[in-house]
Amino acid sequence: MAFVELCSKKFRRAICEPGTAVGAIAATSIGEPSTQMTLKTFHFAGVASMNITQGVPRIKEIINGVKLISTPIITAALINEKDEKLARRVKARIEKTTLGEICDYIEEVYLPDDCFILLKINAKRVRLLQLEITMSSIAQSICTSKLPVPVKISQITILGKTIMTIRPPELAKCSKMMAIQYLKYNIGNVVVKGLPGIVRCVIHADEKKGDSYKLLVEGIDYREVMATVGVDGRRTYFNNALTVADVLGIEAARSSIISEILSTMASHGIDLDQRHVMLLADLMTY
Repeated sequence: MAFVELCSKKFRRAICEPGTAVGAIAATSIGEPSTQMTLKTFHFAGVASMNITQGVPRIKEIINGVKLISTPIITAALINEKDEKLARRVKARIEKTTLGEICDYIEEVYLPDDCFILLKINAKRVRLLQLEITMSSIAQSICTSKLPVPVKISQITILGKTIMTIRPPELAKCSKMMAIQYLKYNIGNVVVKGLPGIVRCVIHADEKKGDSYKLLVEGIDYREVMATVGVDGRRTYFNNALTVADVLGIEAARSSIISEILSTMASHGIDLDQRHVMLLADLMTY
């Protein structure tokens, strides 16, 4: 009983008195330590060139509600965090892979009675990257891509497991030879696997747990990453509050603002009262 009374007494002391200038106090507690912060870039240990903007520039991004932040990072949790093979498969589903990255060569072939583009897929590279693609899915990706010369599925011939030919039609605006050259220089950019808005995806091992994995995704396709097979959408986090508001709602954006400000301050060794940051987040998301 004495313990309950002590807790009740502590709780009453923690409540602010009516009329307290909480706004001014919160502004002081956040603004004063911010003047001591310097330009700093946080580096993920063990992850090559995966940097996140920190310090004053990051605080300005959060408070100003910048739509296009300098380093958008999606932290994707996996359904099975202990399975490294699953992490590699999910990485292949998310990270953008173009046709040029998995081709041995893309060549123009001219015969007396025919001309076409010849592609050879590097099967070993596809296997190493654990890409879940087939020759048919590659052909479908070529047909659905916005190329200078539109290609139909009837103009693609699959020869075996790794070779494909494309015979573009002769267009009114250019000859068949020009169409082949246009196609050759642009077909390497066709996305055959992954999300077009994702620049890079890396597997990050937890330093404390050791055998626990998560994905750090550089890009803005938050909704698509959450919906990817193998990703636990409930524990997937994005550091852009505006995108979080569009995808998950204003309450999620409020939580994102609070956690981002607190983590940015903590990286500089600054400890803030969470209630002051909550007041700022409430005002921003009102």
